[in-house]
Amino acid sequence: MARKNNISEVELTQAKGLRDNATTVADFRKALVVILGAELSIDADKIAKILGTSRRTVFRDRIKIRDQECPKKNSWGGRRRCSMTFEEEQEFLSQWEEKAATGGILSVPPIHAALMERLDRKVPVSTTYRLLARHGWRKVQPDTKHPKSDPVAQEDYKKNCLKRWLPPA
Repeated sequence: MARKNNISEVELTQAKGLRDNATTVADFRKALVVILGAELSIDADKIAKILGTSRRTVFRDRIKIRDQECPKKNSWGGRRRCSMTFEEEQEFLSQWEEKAATGGILSVPPIHAALMERLDRKVPVSTTYRLLARHGWRKVQPDTKHPKSDPVAQEDYKKNCLKRWLPPA
């Protein structure tokens, strides 16, 4: 059995206003969904066939017309399963910041252990890495040369070394 059209006069006037001021085809189609259902008493299947959309789109468009006056609900996005707020995370990392600022070597395991202690539960190591990335912390590579290296001796060796290996005679 088809759903009955329950379209109020307010929705019909909103749809007519949208139809008159439509700048896109999508807005015009939304308005037609309500107007065809209210004035011609056409069910959703026939409206969908006329407009070339799905039956579900007809109901979605009716809902969009109906909810135009309502303030928009919070949209998806953001952190839903956070253990600490952003400010609490900043406060947690501040104790490690002074050690990092003085050039001390920081590694993730002690930070991770402190985080688990603060939360009183086990968390994956990836949580700690994401926490550090979220606050702009990054891995800094140490210098790639040995502190006791001698660049002059290295260049001398490159110039005088044999190009191929010969077995001892």
